[in-house]
Amino acid sequence: MTKPDAPTMKMLPGDEIRQIMWRYSDRYDIQMAVMGARSVSRGLIARLVANGERNNHDWTAAKNEMYQAFDECGVTAGGLDPECGGIFSGPRNFALALLAFEIAWVDGGAATTSLVNNLALGPIVEKGTPAQKERYMKLCCPPQPGEDRKTWRGAFALTEPLPYVGVDTGVLCGKLRVSEWKDGEEPMLHVEKRGRFITNMTVANFVTAAVDTGDSRIKSSCMVILEEGDEGIFDRGAPTLKMVHQLSNTNDPIFNLKIPASRIIGGYTIKDGVIIPNLTHSEIIEAVFARTRVTVGIMTAAKLLSAVEPVIRYHRTRFRGAAGIEEGSPRYDLGLQMKEDALHRLADVWATGEAATSLGFETTRYFDLLTPVEEQMFATFKAQGITGGRALMKALKKPQTDAVELLGLLKQPEATRDNARIATLQADSLVQYVIYSAICNVLCPACKLWDTGYGGNMLREAVSMMGGYGITEDCPGFLFQKYTDAQLEATYEGPEVVQRRQISVTMNMEVFLAQLDTWIFELDALAKAKPETGAAALVAGLELWRWTRTHIETAKDAYGRPLAQNTRHGVLFPMADAISWLLAARSFLMDVQELVAKGPEHPVVGPEIEGYVNTFTDLSSVQNARAAGETGRICAEIFYGYVNAADETGAAQAEFQKLQAALGASLAGSRLAKDRAAKALTQIMIPEALDYPMA
Repeated sequence: MTKPDAPTMKMLPGDEIRQIMWRYSDRYDIQMAVMGARSVSRGLIARLVANGERNNHDWTAAKNEMYQAFDECGVTAGGLDPECGGIFSGPRNFALALLAFEIAWVDGGAATTSLVNNLALGPIVEKGTPAQKERYMKLCCPPQPGEDRKTWRGAFALTEPLPYVGVDTGVLCGKLRVSEWKDGEEPMLHVEKRGRFITNMTVANFVTAAVDTGDSRIKSSCMVILEEGDEGIFDRGAPTLKMVHQLSNTNDPIFNLKIPASRIIGGYTIKDGVIIPNLTHSEIIEAVFARTRVTVGIMTAAKLLSAVEPVIRYHRTRFRGAAGIEEGSPRYDLGLQMKEDALHRLADVWATGEAATSLGFETTRYFDLLTPVEEQMFATFKAQGITGGRALMKALKKPQTDAVELLGLLKQPEATRDNARIATLQADSLVQYVIYSAICNVLCPACKLWDTGYGGNMLREAVSMMGGYGITEDCPGFLFQKYTDAQLEATYEGPEVVQRRQISVTMNMEVFLAQLDTWIFELDALAKAKPETGAAALVAGLELWRWTRTHIETAKDAYGRPLAQNTRHGVLFPMADAISWLLAARSFLMDVQELVAKGPEHPVVGPEIEGYVNTFTDLSSVQNARAAGETGRICAEIFYGYVNAADETGAAQAEFQKLQAALGASLAGSRLAKDRAAKALTQIMIPEALDYPMA
């Protein structure tokens, strides 16, 4: 156990600490891009907020300056391939998330403005033809010296149900028909589409839009590219009267356009006089939203971490200037930080922000691992003539079996492992694909659900700790604006119910459960080697969740109805919440362990590493205990809540109570960790003023 008088964090973590924890200390390109984004965020964007530009719905000239600033600092090029002017080589999910984090630190709407072009390009980048990718990425690249052209901006027009999340994906308002089709020439298509809540529409030069077939000569739904110069109506629509995210422009556009069939994203074939899009709109959107939801979660996480310093400043200075408050007295130096409640509540906000951020960045790192093996898989299967959902599922059966075998081998003691077999399986790209895909399919919606849902609630807590100052326009750190912005971020790319629905399906996949067992094995080893980490609480929480999930598979309620039915949202959705709590806490703990391993060797961080490790370990322990506690509550409600009396559960009750008791015992010392984290908050040095302006 950490001693009460052990060194604690002296200053809030800077870039050196974060680069270690979030694994980019060796990526100079990302570090430079982060600095560029920060200069715009804490300069231009902070001034826009301070000067009241959020107080109107119009897209003003001042707001429009953000685009040029993003072009100049490299943010715009961040989402492009290097051959089209991009600045990152290889997968860039993590890099783009870091840029969004830096901008959302000051304002969520500005972060959306910085990213929406990537969302518009998403369907083209993920599923477009080579010609489509080259054309639109080059158009979106800021002009180089000597070039006389403008940077194109894009918008993404869906506004309909999303795929793979338990909603009807066949309902589309936009329609696509054949307008003109001359022999030997490319078909011309007629697009009718009404958008709702479409970001970037005020300035968009092109739009990627989802449409359904409205013609017997077009087989299915698809996505198409619309350009402002196309023949017909490209009506940007009136501004949406948002009360949040006013530093992004949002409209309800109307399109009635004539476009060539080559604008069908992913291309098409013609058979018996029918245009057959190579990809439906659902297939394209699934590929895009599988990644972009994470960044929205990280935007909320950034707000939470940005709240820590303003709250510390407010609490310490609360009584200064009042009669009888002498300089140098505890009341002058600490203010509200003399009270345990203020410190404990802030520790909860801080720990939540750390866990939310860690979960988001870990998810993007897994997506960066997934991207190359996914591309390789699709290329291999395409060469073998394997296309379509059923054929892919059949082809991946053996890799899934191999993945479960590999994860099982990794749980064995190192002395008895079959290392040759492990090496063979780890070298199989299909096995890698199956594992990374299973992880991402849970972590992605978990990040979006937990970061914007619970994270949004904790932003309200941060605002409340500022007293009446928290709801004023000049509140340090713009906390009220960040809190309200988070309410919109909770709905972006699917509200909580959408995320819970996806988790309720993917959390039951065999490969994910095998990975979860491997994580439990690793956490158990950490708990035994370093009990001060609080890893034991995570182990107990995960084991209880795992047992309850298995119990649900065969359990019935008091009326004989199965609990495992996919329509039993009262059962499955809380279980989705619980696993999200646990995964977020685990991500934070793993980041702290990365700092433990790499921090001492850092030339700048090394001398101060003990204090950072101690405070982060305490914060992680706080979060582990809270996650385990939430899991215990949820599992108990489900286990006991669907029977008439507790004694009806028989042998299962004894097993559940055994796991429940282990969870309770695992919380030993967690409140002491909170006390130490609270004490650290009283000793952290902060600058005299925030590093971005209030006016």
